[in-house]
Amino acid sequence: MQRSKEEIIKALGKPSRYGPDIDINMYPPVRSGYSSITEEMASRALDVGVTVGDRAGTYFQVDSSVLKEAVEEVYHGKVEITSIKEALETHDWLKEYYWRAVDPVADKYTATAYLEGELGYFIRVREGEKVDLPVQSCLYMASQGRRQVVHNIIVAEPGSEAQLITGCVTGKQVDIGLHIGVSEFYIGRDAHLTFTMLHDWGRRLHVRPRTGIILEDGGSFTSNYILLRPVGSVQTYPSAFCKGDSCAVRFTSLIYGASSSIIDVGARAVLKGENSKAEIVSRVIATGRSKIYARGLLEGLSNSSRGHLECSGLLLSDEAEIHAIPELQGIAMGASLTHEAAIGKIAEEEIQYLMARGLSEEEATSLLIRGFMDVEILGLPLHLTRQVDRMISRILKGGF
Repeated sequence: MQRSKEEIIKALGKPSRYGPDIDINMYPPVRSGYSSITEEMASRALDVGVTVGDRAGTYFQVDSSVLKEAVEEVYHGKVEITSIKEALETHDWLKEYYWRAVDPVADKYTATAYLEGELGYFIRVREGEKVDLPVQSCLYMASQGRRQVVHNIIVAEPGSEAQLITGCVTGKQVDIGLHIGVSEFYIGRDAHLTFTMLHDWGRRLHVRPRTGIILEDGGSFTSNYILLRPVGSVQTYPSAFCKGDSCAVRFTSLIYGASSSIIDVGARAVLKGENSKAEIVSRVIATGRSKIYARGLLEGLSNSSRGHLECSGLLLSDEAEIHAIPELQGIAMGASLTHEAAIGKIAEEEIQYLMARGLSEEEATSLLIRGFMDVEILGLPLHLTRQVDRMISRILKGGF
C-alpha cells in the first residue's frame, strides 16, 4: 500500500486497537554479530519444531544476523529462500508485492516495521511445484532487552503446494524484549499453503505479529498458531482477503495461557470471491493470572460465501480470564455465517467418572486437559505433532 513518509512517521504514535500498548523506544534494536548456529540455538529451535534435517529448505535468523538460507538440492528450482533484503535487490517484480497485504500505517508496529524492516525472509514456491517436505524458518532472539523487527514475504505461485513451519524463540537467558514481525502471504490461483507457527518466548517478552494474506481463484491457506509457554504479551490479528472465487481459509489456534501472560489472538477472513469459505477455530486454556482474548471476524461479501467461527475456552484458575469475541458481518444477502463459543471449567462429573475407574484426581484432570488440547485438529506433520505433544506433556507435569 502506497503511503507517504509523513503518514508513516505519524503512525509511530498510533497504538494498536487491541492488546496492551508498548513503548517501542524502551527496546533498542537488536545487534548483529552472530556467525554460526550454536548448540544452544539448535536445541531451542527444536523446541519450536525447527530441525536439522527432513526439511525442503531452511531460513535461520538470530537477532539481525542471517545464519542460514538454504534449499535442499532436490528442491533447487522449486523453492527459493533468501533474506527479504536480498530478494528485493534481486527481483524487481517483488516491489509490487511489498506492503500490499499489510497497511504500513495500521499502527505503531507496522510503521516501525516499514522504517526498520530490512530483516526477515522471502520464500517462494514456484508455479506448479508440489513440495512434499516442509519449508522452515526460525526467528531467534539472543539479546536481552532488545527489539527484533522483521518483514517476511511468502509467495505461493499458481498451482503450487507447500507447508511452511516457522518457529519463533528466545535464548534461555532472554526474558525481556520486543518482537515485531510483518508477514505477507500471496496465494496464487489454485495454490495451497499450510503455515504453522510455534511461539516460545521469554516470560516478559512482548510480541506483535502483523499478517495479511491475499488469495486468488481456487487458492487455499491454512494457518496453525501454537503458544504453550508463558509470555509477557502477544497481540496478533491476521487478515485473509479471499479476492478470488472458490478460496478456502482456515485459522486454528491452540493456546495455553500461564503466569500473568496477556494473549490477544484473533483472525479475520474477508470473503469477497464467490463460493469462498472460511473457518476460525480456537482452543484456549487460561491458568495463573493470564488473560486471553480470542477474537474472530467473518465478513461475507458475496452471496455464496460461507464461514464458521468456533471458540472453546477452559478456565483453570479463579484469577485467569478468557474473553471470546466472535463477530459476523453479512454484507451480501446470500452469505451464510455461523459461530459458537463456550467457556467453562473442567466438569466435576467427568473427573469423578475417571476417578471411579482407577485414576487419581491429578491423572483425571491431566487426561481431560490433553483431550481438550487435541493436536489432531491442527493436521500437523508427524514430527511436529510429536513435538507439540511433548510440550503439552511438560505443561501437565508442571514443567513450565
